[in-house]
Amino acid sequence: MKSTKHIVIVEDETDLLANYKAALSHQGYQVTGLSSRPQADEFFSRQLPDLVILDIGLIDEPDAGFDLCRNLRQQSASLPILILTARDHEVDVVSGLRLGADDYLSKDISMPHLLARVASLFRRSELGLNNPQINQWQQGPLTVLTDNLQLQWHNQNVPLTVTEFWMVQSLARYPGQVKTREQLMQDANIYVDEGTITSHIKRIRKKFMAIDPDFNCIETVHGMGYRWQP
Repeated sequence: MKSTKHIVIVEDETDLLANYKAALSHQGYQVTGLSSRPQADEFFSRQLPDLVILDIGLIDEPDAGFDLCRNLRQQSASLPILILTARDHEVDVVSGLRLGADDYLSKDISMPHLLARVASLFRRSELGLNNPQINQWQQGPLTVLTDNLQLQWHNQNVPLTVTEFWMVQSLARYPGQVKTREQLMQDANIYVDEGTITSHIKRIRKKFMAIDPDFNCIETVHGMGYRWQP
């Protein structure tokens, strides 16, 4: 039986696109392949899927994937976005994460690894939906809505990605307790380098400070990790 999960892949290399589509379809996902930014813009203006996989360079536009990522994140704070590209320089990774991508992978990864990361993103998205025992909890002015993976600060929604949501929940659930970068990776179900975790934390702080310029609840504990200060 086909999954109800719909994945859109934006990739301009025909053979690669066909391989990704075949592998994901074999797992039961509904898959749509797009090969250019105009084609993707037109598609996403009509509907959003359950997950998007983006290449960065598309045809003659070297940063088209970044533009798509930015636009998609403006449309939805919770849509899982995975960047899959041959460009694995640190500046590109950081740029993708700052624009709102939940994961950033190099094209040289194995297909089983890619499938595992896709399943991981879906699993994280569904955790809140499938846990009726805890659908809301408070930590001072922070409200965590686990049924739809949303956070509120002073009753205002904070537009976090799925990865950012789980990282904040990990920190705020146990205020004062230091969480190492490895623990944050485990709690957010991602596997990245320390610099990527740092980029996520900077982005999270920026989003809270857009609501509350005095926000300072996420403290860096040098040489150890981060903690939530009540």
